[in-house]
Amino acid sequence: MIRKLFDITFWKFILVGIVNTLVGTAVMFGCYNLLHLSYWVSSAANYVVGSVVSYFLNKNFTFRNKSKDPMVLVRFVVNITVCYLLAYGIAKPLVRRILSGSSVSIQENGAMLVGMCLFVGLNYLGQRFFAFREKES
Repeated sequence: MIRKLFDITFWKFILVGIVNTLVGTAVMFGCYNLLHLSYWVSSAANYVVGSVVSYFLNKNFTFRNKSKDPMVLVRFVVNITVCYLLAYGIAKPLVRRILSGSSVSIQENGAMLVGMCLFVGLNYLGQRFFAFREKES
């Protein structure tokens, strides 16, 4: 089971994730710190931009999913949405509690960082075993 989780597919996912992280992080922190948009709008902007890139790269490069079934896209969108809500929904109150003596800006920047980490783990599992899962033969 461990070998299946950390095979070549995992490393391709990490490579795609590095690209998404660089782009998405710039979008998220730029929206929050430069445009002064809210926590939720800034973190969502990250995943809107990153998800478009992620869908095409992970479908074709990472998971080599050749399906033309529109349900693949539906499962991908459901996965991204659930992972986003879970990761950021957990991160914000957790970091707020841990950094309770800090400013709101420090708390929310920290929560976005923690949310990103949670999202990566949840998203890998969701894409691998739900969104781009191989059909049982």
